[in-house]
Amino acid sequence: MVGLHSLVNMKRVFKFLSLSLLITNGVFGVETEGMSVMEGSSVTLQTGVHKQDDDLIVWYFGPANTLVAQINGKANSIRIHESVVRRMQLDNNGSLTILNTTPADSGLYNLKITSQKRVSYKRFSVTVYDNLPVPVIIRNSSQCSSSSESSSVSKCVLECSAVNVNRVTLSWYKGNSLLFNISASDLSISLSLPLEVEYRDKNTYSCVLNNPIRNQNKHLDITQLCQPCTVVRDGASRLLLGLLIVLIILMIVIFFKIKRGYQKANLTKTFLKTKKRGHKIQEQV
Repeated sequence: MVGLHSLVNMKRVFKFLSLSLLITNGVFGVETEGMSVMEGSSVTLQTGVHKQDDDLIVWYFGPANTLVAQINGKANSIRIHESVVRRMQLDNNGSLTILNTTPADSGLYNLKITSQKRVSYKRFSVTVYDNLPVPVIIRNSSQCSSSSESSSVSKCVLECSAVNVNRVTLSWYKGNSLLFNISASDLSISLSLPLEVEYRDKNTYSCVLNNPIRNQNKHLDITQLCQPCTVVRDGASRLLLGLLIVLIILMIVIFFKIKRGYQKANLTKTFLKTKKRGHKIQEQV
């Protein structure tokens, strides 16, 4: 009895150690295969084997190695965790397909294949990137200034921005040459990057938001956004002058309307007084 009990305990220890080897990354030279995908796309993690009838194929996910899917050849059964049953599929060889991916699907996926002859392992690192917005370029009009008092060459400061982004890089390019950039970590933040150009600059500029698998470009239209500071000021002055003229015209119209109403009221009072005097004279006669 003692020997049988010890054998059972040894089997439990061996099973525990096997699972521990799976959890501790890098044991026995298990390499990690990196896979990147955009949010909403699908990704398939290949087992790389032709499943035998009695193979046991198990997929684990995350630091806690939660069992998400398995094929038990001996029991002729397929099991997928209820939390992901609508978004994960297993093919005949046990390869795992994740549908309609979200950033929450990012992480480590560990595969354990138990066959009659051996136990093998594979590991995948999946990264799901958010969909990228198109960066926005605006002009910071408060920064518009002349390069010197004697020079007519004006400059303007532009700002390229992207909101609620993570694991991305925001960059300014002059033609195909990178000028400067800024990156965001895993935290969802807003990025902005300034650029100062001359309004007569004939070079092509673009702002690029990218991650390792996709990018979004926004080309700068200098003629539209970067007018000379004098033109901007003159335009503002003309607008103010136009508003002032309209205001003066409205005041004149209102003045004459009030004046006409006042005159009309005086004429009515004079008429009534004259009519009243006529009645008094008739009564006296």
